[in-house]
Amino acid sequence: MGAYQINDLENLTGIKAHTIRIWEKRYGLITPARTATNRRFYDDAQVRKLLNVTTLLAYGHKISTIASYSEEELFSHINKENQVDNNDSLRTSYVNDLIKTMISFDEAGFEKIFSASVLRYGLHETMLKIIYPFLRKTGVLWSVNKAAPVEEHFATAIIKKKLMAAIDGLLPVQNSENRFVLFLPHNEWHEIGLLVAHYLLRYNNIPTIYLGQNVPDADIEKILEKLNPRYIMLFFVTSKTADGIGNYLKFISEKCKNASILVSGYMDLLNEVKQIPQNVEILPDVKHLERIIAQIKVASAMS
Repeated sequence: MGAYQINDLENLTGIKAHTIRIWEKRYGLITPARTATNRRFYDDAQVRKLLNVTTLLAYGHKISTIASYSEEELFSHINKENQVDNNDSLRTSYVNDLIKTMISFDEAGFEKIFSASVLRYGLHETMLKIIYPFLRKTGVLWSVNKAAPVEEHFATAIIKKKLMAAIDGLLPVQNSENRFVLFLPHNEWHEIGLLVAHYLLRYNNIPTIYLGQNVPDADIEKILEKLNPRYIMLFFVTSKTADGIGNYLKFISEKCKNASILVSGYMDLLNEVKQIPQNVEILPDVKHLERIIAQIKVASAMS
């Protein structure tokens, strides 16, 4: 059984902690248990219920009405609403359903939701509009916890398989113009964000060299000197302090003074970095990478 604090529920559902407490008191929507030291916590069933509630809210149902539904009625209304192709609401439902299958270790359910989304929207739209928001919601929780719970390994193993298959289905671009080198620094293992970036670049016919996880500093130095890439992309989640990241970015910046260095990962940590080299850009979300991709495509078309 999971034990979630109220800030975990806020991250996973997008509902403010203050609002959750009001719903508890006014409607008895969910009831936290308490530890021996009187700290409130919530279990998996309560998280799933709150995710169902947020799905119906996205479809326009009122909280006062939702609170009166039994568990069976919640499922019935969600299934009925999901038959209607209201894109934003249905995407919210898919994301919430992925989270529910993750905390239940329901691999068949996870696969079913992913397949349904691909059938409805296509693989590319699923990656951008379903999988990425899912990673954002759950990734905040994992990064804050530092030690990854077993749910992360379950979900990321499935998503990595999907991403790798999608990337494998895209032909590599042969030219070296605007080439990206993508990697994770030494002791960084959270590869999902990097794989999403790799997929988006390949999908948009931008050449990439993917080096993967935990690349030693000495190897990076040799590779960058040999390739002299136009773009470099890397992620930081857990391996370094803010000062350590600053020093690493300085090292990469000095090795590739003419490259644009794109950095993403755990934003609370990246925002603490005091000195960012001039050729380094912090990307808080996938929209910023999409903007850069669009600029590269426009510049290539004009050249």
